[in-house]
Amino acid sequence: MEFHSGAGTGGTPGAEQPAAPAGRRGRIVMLVCNGVEGDSRVQKTARSAAAAGWEVVLLGRSPDGRSASWRLGGAQVRLLPVPTPLDRPPRTARRPLLTRPLAYRPATAPYRAQRVKAWRDELRTRRAALAADRRSVPYAAVRLAGPRAAARLAQRWVAFRTRQLDRGTALRGTGTPLDRAAVAGWRRVRKERCWRRLWPGLYDFELAYGRVVDELRPDLIHAHDFRMLGVGARAKVRAVAAGRPVKLVWDAHEYLPGVRPWQHDVRWLPAHLAHEREYAPCADAAVTVSGTLAALLREAHGLADEPAVVLNAPEAHTTTGPTTTGPTTTGPTTTGPTTTGPAATGHPAPASTGPRAADGGVGGIGGVGEADGDAVPSLRALCGIGAGTPLVVYSGAAAPQRGLGTMVEALADLPEVHTALVVPRPSAPYLRELRARAAELGAAERLHILPYVPYRQVVPFLAEADVGAIPLHHWTNHEIALITKFFEYAHARLPLVVSDVRTMAATTRETGQGEVFRAEDTADYVRAVRAVLAAPERYRAAYERPGLLEQWTWEAQARTLDRIYARLLHQAAPERPDHQEQPEGDGNADLRGGAREDRAATGRPVRGQGTSGDGRGHRRARGRERQRRGGAVPR
Repeated sequence: MEFHSGAGTGGTPGAEQPAAPAGRRGRIVMLVCNGVEGDSRVQKTARSAAAAGWEVVLLGRSPDGRSASWRLGGAQVRLLPVPTPLDRPPRTARRPLLTRPLAYRPATAPYRAQRVKAWRDELRTRRAALAADRRSVPYAAVRLAGPRAAARLAQRWVAFRTRQLDRGTALRGTGTPLDRAAVAGWRRVRKERCWRRLWPGLYDFELAYGRVVDELRPDLIHAHDFRMLGVGARAKVRAVAAGRPVKLVWDAHEYLPGVRPWQHDVRWLPAHLAHEREYAPCADAAVTVSGTLAALLREAHGLADEPAVVLNAPEAHTTTGPTTTGPTTTGPTTTGPTTTGPAATGHPAPASTGPRAADGGVGGIGGVGEADGDAVPSLRALCGIGAGTPLVVYSGAAAPQRGLGTMVEALADLPEVHTALVVPRPSAPYLRELRARAAELGAAERLHILPYVPYRQVVPFLAEADVGAIPLHHWTNHEIALITKFFEYAHARLPLVVSDVRTMAATTRETGQGEVFRAEDTADYVRAVRAVLAAPERYRAAYERPGLLEQWTWEAQARTLDRIYARLLHQAAPERPDHQEQPEGDGNADLRGGAREDRAATGRPVRGQGTSGDGRGHRRARGRERQRRGGAVPR
């Protein structure tokens, strides 16, 4: 399967592509454990590296089990099938004999439940057939009384044993004493190598990617996030053994000890932490998304150098100047969007387009605008409101810890305000719950849930709102990063209402671009929204600060990556007309008081970080660690 992606970071299959630049500087193989299309950071990294003259092959995981490939700018994308038999170890098929001896085996419960339903349905049909003859009604009642009672009893018995299985499975995920003892034992005996026993599914990626990486013979491997770190490190070992030096760059998207486990299993987090600890010292360079996370990674893994910071910032806009200056329609609109820029809402045109649809989506709204050149949908038209109606927008993934419940609850105290949630799956169960709650509050008509727009349209699409909301709860990874929507809102020149998660709250207070409220405090959120709506130009003025938005662009971040690649491969970075030397770091240290409270907090636990007892406060033995610094290979 071969197709081409569109211009920009996401790439729409079927669109025209510019020719890859000539004069290759070396081959870079990038690794990611997802399907690429939903990950703007990965897409932008591949495109910008190819534009800088590197030969780039991006390997991702096929979502449908079939191989696929396309062009992403000058980079080649290849999706590989990843069979996952190791992700289903035999223990998951065993019934919990010790804690729930009457539970079914996992594969047996659905069969038994369906079987007893079929039995009861058969009895209903037989009774109906006998009842068709009025003379047989008394006979049917007597003849089928026993079987019907037996079927009811069987159904209750099956339901009981199924509940026992469900409770035993849940307890196993949380961690029975035996499970916790097994985790502790393997960690003590195998140390960093314990993940091979605790979570062997990580090796499924090695078996899918390893040979392909070897055949590509890269000069440099760029491993995105924790799952691909081991794949890249082992490929480096094999290359070195074959006499072919390879450099490894680790791109840490998240702080693993603060990640909510992707599967409900007590083994998941300790196994992935051990995997990361084993292979982190193999990286010749590391990059990450914030200065706070960089400091935590250096401390946790004893890295010789602090990881460079590459922000999840949008690409610079390809056009300048204002767009439409006339007013938007004042009545509800039901037709498709027709504007080519943000409808006028009293604030300037955005300085850049977004890298993706909110937190990674590349889908269109109602099939409109799926190619880069299509018209930008009108947010207000889709909400059915005019320019004078206050509108608060949230874009990104929908989950309880994202604080969307706070936004919905606030509608009762903000009777004049509409709220738009731009999310990947508007029909998701959690969003249905939010709709129901808004209806209970009498605010159903003021809550608008919309799907993602194409990545190139995100910033002009969001620019029609009056406020950009980031109501995150206190989770470790929420505390330590400036997330993508923060920059998208900034380039849309939206005043912000941000919860008091550390890094975003500190930056917002320093720049003056919005108000900070206490996370999960609806009354304080209402206060912040009212403050912003009362004086929006006061907050938008922050974006006029010289150099602020310029350093919050992907182009500035790409120069940092290019310097890292060139240094590792002993090349001089090519000079470009637009080249401006950027300081290493997160690009906004000067906005947070120079000393940067986040770096001063190195080694101090972040709220929600956990303790050593759950595998979250891990530290390496410093003597052994120092021997492995500087791009060592695993034992």
